[in-house]
Amino acid sequence: MEHQTVTLKLPQNLLTRASSVAQAQDVTIGHLVRKLLSKEVDRQLNAKTSNRTDERLVAALQALLATQMALAESWEDLALRLAEEGYELRPAGGGLTMHRRPCGTRLCKASELGFPYRALVKRFGAGMPGHPHGALNLVFDRLPPHQDSLPLEGDATFEVIDFDA
Repeated sequence: MEHQTVTLKLPQNLLTRASSVAQAQDVTIGHLVRKLLSKEVDRQLNAKTSNRTDERLVAALQALLATQMALAESWEDLALRLAEEGYELRPAGGGLTMHRRPCGTRLCKASELGFPYRALVKRFGAGMPGHPHGALNLVFDRLPPHQDSLPLEGDATFEVIDFDA
């Protein structure tokens, strides 16, 4: 492997401590730096991204899109309203994710904004066109009239947000 020369400026106390560590391991400071840098670069490039979205981003999107989401009367209407603001919903697993248009950058899950797929299916009376779980609306036909939630795995419940109030 060919090495390139890099000049690194370090505070004297860090250089002194690094020298001690390198001597204890019987390696050069250069070897120590290469090893640590390689480890950090690998960690950064292979880092698993958190499924949790930045709360500030979610709050800003909620404030920006709440009216459009509340006024939408169908999937097509919702898509048009979101597009006017520069956003779009896309199927993701059993739910939806919010993306920036036209670049397609994924921003968050729709459920993090308070718009889970099941609630939108119930509200629009149909699944999102092209969604792999588009037939979820059939499940709602079997719910008793007084039940506003579906049981999920375990004992968790699903909360529906109603915008008709």
